[in-house]
Amino acid sequence: MKENQNTEWKESWRDEYLKWLCGFANAEGGVLVIGRDDKGKAVGVPGAKQLLEVLPNKIRDVLGIVADVRLVREAGKDLVEIRVEAYLSPISYKGEYHYRSGSTKQELKGAALERFLLRKRGRHWDDAPEPSFTIRSCSTTALNLFKKGARESGRVDRAVLRDSREVLLTNLELVEKHGLRRAACLLFSDTPERFVSGAWIKIGFFRTDDDLRFQDEIHGSLFEQVDKTLELLHFKYLKAFISYRGVQRIETYLFPYGAIREALLNAVVHKDYGSGIPIQISVYDDRIVFWNPGDLPENWTMRKFLGKHPSQPFNPLLASSFFRAGYIESWGRGIEKINRECWEHDIDPPEYDFETAGVMVSFRANPAHMPSETGGGPTTSIATPITTPITTPITTPITTPITTPITTPITTPITTSITTSNDAQSHILALIRANPRISLQEMSEVMNMTRDGIKYHLTRLKREGMLRRIGSSRSGHWEVKP
Repeated sequence: MKENQNTEWKESWRDEYLKWLCGFANAEGGVLVIGRDDKGKAVGVPGAKQLLEVLPNKIRDVLGIVADVRLVREAGKDLVEIRVEAYLSPISYKGEYHYRSGSTKQELKGAALERFLLRKRGRHWDDAPEPSFTIRSCSTTALNLFKKGARESGRVDRAVLRDSREVLLTNLELVEKHGLRRAACLLFSDTPERFVSGAWIKIGFFRTDDDLRFQDEIHGSLFEQVDKTLELLHFKYLKAFISYRGVQRIETYLFPYGAIREALLNAVVHKDYGSGIPIQISVYDDRIVFWNPGDLPENWTMRKFLGKHPSQPFNPLLASSFFRAGYIESWGRGIEKINRECWEHDIDPPEYDFETAGVMVSFRANPAHMPSETGGGPTTSIATPITTPITTPITTPITTPITTPITTPITTPITTSITTSNDAQSHILALIRANPRISLQEMSEVMNMTRDGIKYHLTRLKREGMLRRIGSSRSGHWEVKP
């Protein structure tokens, strides 16, 4: 027999134990047993009959609740059991709010207290009003970014997208009688940190945990933060190791783009923005770690989280807007999607840690994908110098500048081209114009680029309004916009 979420033992009564009853009432209810020691042994309580008369009135007067107080005999000893039901409304002890979590009692303060009070009123952090942010304050850039994504996804009526800002925000449930809700300033302000402290993303590249080599901060609306972060990770932080199959140049990224994108979106949508702490992404040579303030939904276990589960976002309004803009799905399939992407990329699914005052998601590279010796930084460059003399002309154009002079003669022809992001996207558009039903795998083979690289460029093209997908991933086709 042990103490647990719903049981607490005390050897004798003290008025301060009203705090424990307050904690039970604010959580799932429970029973406080007076006359049992910490090991669960019945030791009895003197004056048990007097407590039966005093405690019900004291609990009512201080906490404003009704408790079931009863006398219990065990091993010839008198015990007093005080049973408290869970209350829908918040219960306070002299202005303090206590909460039972596991086998401990906690006093709620700051952001935790705000979340608790909102939840008791059936609300979430992101639907509380933000009076200082108005419809006129909304960023045109952020609104256009949302409209472009919503138009592509088909999840918002086109008439609404053509209407006024107020109609659009009302359709997204971001307007209430006191003005706009908090979610609005995160989604549609160029500087959301003016209204919500810590509403930005921080990325750093580490050699070891205490050796930070460089870092970036990403600001702007949440839509912009997601797009900019993915671009920075892809082009600056994540390594693409280059190999050759015959004369074909193959780029292999350590982590699947789809899984990284999903992990980032989960961090943005499920973050506890009341914490005032930014999302943090730590990139190493062999792993990438996402951390955001937050926690599992109440009463969820790790098993439920990792299995098939309904969507239960921490910030429902943010999740709804990201869904309508085509960034996420609404069926709680994010974990399944991440795992599938990792398996297809031949790496293990990420590790999840909820014991770090937040949520930590760690992806580790497959050692077989790593080079025998790690280079000097996250680049996508060819590290082997050309040392043989050239005897035939170079016939394939080089479209990026060469910054290091070639000091030894070259004797073999360069048969592969070095392309920029714009070149890759132009090539993709040309392939789609020629075959609108071309598959991801076919594009990957034709362009000598990984599937993750193709996915990245397709996402960019869709965001820029140059491309859209019509129909399902299997039976649909691509359409290049003029």
